[in-house]
Amino acid sequence: MEFDLTKLLRTNILNLVPYSSARDEYKGEASVFLDANENSFGSPLNKNYNRYPDPLQMAVKTKLSTIKGVPPQNIFLGNGSDEAIDILFRAFCRPGIDNVIVLPPTYGMYEVSANINDVTLKKILLTPDYQLDMEAIAEAIDENTKMIFVCSPNNPTGNSIMREDIETLIANFGGLVVVDEAYINYSRQKTFIQELTEYSNLVVLQTLSKAWGLAGIRLGMAFASEEIIEVFNKVKPPYNINEATQELALEALNNVDQVNEWIRETIRQREMVIAEMIELPFVIEIVPSDANFIMVKTTDARGLYVYLVENGIITRDRSKVQLCEGAIRITIGTPEENVLLINTLKAYSTAK
Repeated sequence: MEFDLTKLLRTNILNLVPYSSARDEYKGEASVFLDANENSFGSPLNKNYNRYPDPLQMAVKTKLSTIKGVPPQNIFLGNGSDEAIDILFRAFCRPGIDNVIVLPPTYGMYEVSANINDVTLKKILLTPDYQLDMEAIAEAIDENTKMIFVCSPNNPTGNSIMREDIETLIANFGGLVVVDEAYINYSRQKTFIQELTEYSNLVVLQTLSKAWGLAGIRLGMAFASEEIIEVFNKVKPPYNINEATQELALEALNNVDQVNEWIRETIRQREMVIAEMIELPFVIEIVPSDANFIMVKTTDARGLYVYLVENGIITRDRSKVQLCEGAIRITIGTPEENVLLINTLKAYSTAK
């Protein structure tokens, strides 16, 4: 199906004249800035943050470009992936008219953003082995379906979605296919970023919150065609990424080797935890994981969750989520944390 961005956009967004900041209008070199009503004296800090930051974060995008292998103009930066998700709803979905498809069990912010923006959510359950129900998705699509969200590796299950199925969706759907790759650094599958030149309706979400260890600075990424990135930039607040975050991100992006070593160690630890846990009598199944967490199906998820909390270990009880009955989600910790987890689980087994 042919993709037409102008038909997909809300009319008011298509015609929107974005706010033009002082830094947008000015190009070149200057020594005196009297344009933006900033405090010219500085900041009450060791470093001055009295000037507005680069509204398009070009230094960070240029650095990311070398790491990700895509041009800066194909990158949007947001306050976490959540900002990119919200902008997609606001730009492409008419409140009370349009709908999007999500594939539960999956990341909860798609539903929250849909509800905030008064957009109907069509939920098509994954299959029992947590893959796409392609026939049901096809039946759910109508003329007002604007987006399909695919989380791969999926949260909370941890498995990757079959690449061929995602490609089939992108190739045959006239709206946007949003592939959320928050956990892609831990996956055996390759990113969909390299497919951007082939698919004009593809949006790929990633984050610095997981493998990069920067959850505290809230920096998410969206990769898409230049046309779609221009839409993001029209809708976002003028200075959506603050100067301190941009500086910290640039510093962190110089440490790729450290991040890669953490990824390798996390995967080693994940396999160790799985090998230990699968032997426990209350563990029914551990879903194969391509992420930095595992979903464990147990005989008593709530009891296990409470026991771990009582012993100072916080996990995520997912047992009330459809297709995740009896399951808890456990993040892979440091080697020391993982040993403590396993010993506590063994003590629970003995107590039972």
